[in-house]
Amino acid sequence: MAEKKSILLRLSPKMWEDISRWADDEFRSVNGQIEYLISDALRKRSKSGNNKSRDDSPDSEAEDNLE
Repeated sequence: MAEKKSILLRLSPKMWEDISRWADDEFRSVNGQIEYLISDALRKRSKSGNNKSRDDSPDSEAEDNLE
């Protein structure tokens, strides 16, 4: 398994509070909740067939950064 990447993410105080409460409800850290939400969105995108081939996508470099 590849080492996880670190990113800087700026959130509004309101968004931080909302995610923090949601994370508490699901017994996760804020970081864990954000990682779960991104993973869930990527799974849904993959299942919907809404993702283009990496070779065809102008955003393929940005998608590579999510892995």
